[in-house]
Amino acid sequence: MIARIWSGDSPLWRLLLPLSWLYGLVSGLIRLSYRLGLKKSWRAPVPVVVVGNLTAGGNGKTPVVIWLVEQLQQRGIRVGVVSRGYGGKADRYPLLLDADTAPASAGDEPVLIWQRTGAPVAVSPVRADAVRALLAEHELQLIITDDGLQHYRLARDLEIVVVDGVRRFGNGWWLPAGPMRERASRLQTVDAVITNGGEPAPGEIPMILRPGQAINLLTGERREMSTLTDVVAMAGIGHPPRFFTTLEKGGVRPVRTVALADHQALIQADVQAMTQPGQNLLMTEKDAVKCRAFAQDNWWYLPVNAELQGDDVQQLLAKLTLLAQR
Repeated sequence: MIARIWSGDSPLWRLLLPLSWLYGLVSGLIRLSYRLGLKKSWRAPVPVVVVGNLTAGGNGKTPVVIWLVEQLQQRGIRVGVVSRGYGGKADRYPLLLDADTAPASAGDEPVLIWQRTGAPVAVSPVRADAVRALLAEHELQLIITDDGLQHYRLARDLEIVVVDGVRRFGNGWWLPAGPMRERASRLQTVDAVITNGGEPAPGEIPMILRPGQAINLLTGERREMSTLTDVVAMAGIGHPPRFFTTLEKGGVRPVRTVALADHQALIQADVQAMTQPGQNLLMTEKDAVKCRAFAQDNWWYLPVNAELQGDDVQQLLAKLTLLAQR
């Protein structure tokens, strides 16, 4: 229902407009207060790059963060990542991730980023505290914040927005009548716009999510996803239909699909109940980090990698490298 409201297909969005006006007023006043200096942003001693979005729901932001970290690491840049840690609840903040950090404490996305890149990662509701914690333990040249475009308490040197190229901005209204955290005009003030799928607008960097081989959670075995039979597909991400579409394009026809809420906590008994004997469970990598501790031999996950295209990609990487080396 929420997807139909946000797309404008359902007229119910009009009933939510008063709440959207209030949301837009409050968020606009917050941003204005920082621009006028009524509220102060904290500036880190190293450059900070924000990777965020204008809409609620999954746009492919975390794969972009992973791609950026890996690209900068290949160039010899010491980079760390900070996050709000949505879906996690730690005993204390800031929390520096290590091999023993559970998604229940840090959130699924920070754990995924740490596992994929090996970069230092810290989470805190106050992102400035997470940056301080990283810099206290590591000599870093650049910090990437996963999400936080609207978190103006942390000053930033460069802003990157990830856009869902298929859904774009829905009906264009602020939450809750529409999907917008900020209006689309905000794109005019950011440094780069990366468009995940669909048709990018002029000046936007095209991106696709390229799936890899399916990986068994218990054994680490790798297979082409099309070779898996009797598949139940599970996705607890911002936009589950994207994952199911990826499977279909890869030759997988699930016998059942299970769409969960983004960052939803997963319990062993609930996940086991999704399949019958002889069936395989295929999930996203973000879900896999929450299931690894109680994985079964018929559970698989599908990693995806961001691929950015066009001449603007190298210009963006050159700008980030120069920023880190200044």
